[in-house]
Amino acid sequence: MVVLGGGAAERPERAAELFTNHAAPRIIVSGRGDCTINRHLLIEDGVPGKVIGMETQSRTTRENAEFTVKLLREQKVGRVILVTSWYHSRRALACFRHYAPEIKFYSRPSYAGYARAKWPGRRYIGHIYSEYPKLLGYWVGYGVCPF
Repeated sequence: MVVLGGGAAERPERAAELFTNHAAPRIIVSGRGDCTINRHLLIEDGVPGKVIGMETQSRTTRENAEFTVKLLREQKVGRVILVTSWYHSRRALACFRHYAPEIKFYSRPSYAGYARAKWPGRRYIGHIYSEYPKLLGYWVGYGVCPF
């Protein structure tokens, strides 16, 4: 399983839930700075530290994919669950599939990280709306097709 940085605590919370339900035997947390926080949150939720790997250099979704794929290939992993926010899952899945077409990726997005009452708020809506130009930018700039 790979947990991408960003979001609130909902990503490691979802990953811990999946781990507890035996969806994957290991977890890689990805993202400079976020990986340390997410590792700590996973351990707080009962995931043993020995099954958590870290990718500490990435700062973007593209880098999450590029750098984490190296680790997955070293470990000869054939199937991976990606955990990120629901609105980010399409771009994340497209990136990982683009950089490692030989690995089968599945998306299991986290639950909404904000209470429904906050959905109309500018910050949350901004995250959702910003995905559209990012999808286009990744397609044009990196050849990562979102479809």
